[in-house]
Amino acid sequence: MTLTPTGLDDARVGAVLDEIARTAEHHDPDVMKRAYATAADWPQPPTAQEAAELCAQAALPVHPQVGTFLFQLVRSLRPALVVEFGTSFGASTIYAAAALRDNGGGRIIGSELHPGKADRARAHLERAGLATYAEIRTGDAREQLAALPGPVDLVLLDGWKELYLPVLKVLEPALRAGSLIVSDNLPMLPPEFTDHVRTAGNGYLSQQLPLGDGIEFSLRLQDEA
Repeated sequence: MTLTPTGLDDARVGAVLDEIARTAEHHDPDVMKRAYATAADWPQPPTAQEAAELCAQAALPVHPQVGTFLFQLVRSLRPALVVEFGTSFGASTIYAAAALRDNGGGRIIGSELHPGKADRARAHLERAGLATYAEIRTGDAREQLAALPGPVDLVLLDGWKELYLPVLKVLEPALRAGSLIVSDNLPMLPPEFTDHVRTAGNGYLSQQLPLGDGIEFSLRLQDEA
């Protein structure tokens, strides 16, 4: 039996993902060390905008396990619309867009606060041959994701952790029963977010999965009333 190649077997996709991973491996530790050192003497923790500036050169890609899981979900769900909070250099966007191309259609709308990172993500998608399946919106996700072209089938939350819950609440009116939410970096998630998706009556069924450093995986049980 001959196996059919997937979008992840595309040489252009692999080359861009490898480049982002190498950038993260070689540059992210130093960038993050400088960012933490800079913010250490500030009287208040950095805002999302300040953190975006401090980490502007950090690729911060999704872990390959999480990226592959995202690819699998998109292939299985065949979503019309995927939404992403925290695009960074576009690694997770590429995983999703590659699956959308394999499916023959669909779109991912990503959001990135830092304009330079948004531009790099767009360039990476172009080089991977996936730009027609993705739109990257630049700015505050609470504003950029407030108006969407249709119901949301799948959400990836992978940005500023304190904004996971505010962004999810912005998206909730667009979620349908059966929508899935992948929330990355489980150890860093604020308790108010995990409480929201784990509390009976809030409309979710949620559990932890040991992918990367951990994700919260949530199923929307009901349409927004």
